[in-house]
Amino acid sequence: MEKFSLEAIARAQLKAAREADAGRSASTVIGGHERVLRQTVMALTAGNSLSEHALGGEATLLVWSGRVRLASGGETWEGRHGDLLAVPGAAHTVEALEDSVFVLTVAMT
Repeated sequence: MEKFSLEAIARAQLKAAREADAGRSASTVIGGHERVLRQTVMALTAGNSLSEHALGGEATLLVWSGRVRLASGGETWEGRHGDLLAVPGAAHTVEALEDSVFVLTVAMT
């Protein structure tokens, strides 16, 4: 069994995002290319985003802190601390409305 402090990982990723030119940082906590389940802690500073992309499986986005906007196909969903968003299978973007950390969970197909 492994145990992770998401609070500590979130703090570290937000610090790294604030120091990065791109305003983002990420760390895969569980999984990788050899596993079906992947959980990644991602941080984006306010105004920065992940450009349009699609994932190779089902996914959720758990907002750990801050506020984000998920957009796909003309629809948008906003999430804040504690909100769980189902990520559409289609191409989508994620924008930080304020400095934010979220846990992206993907079950790769």
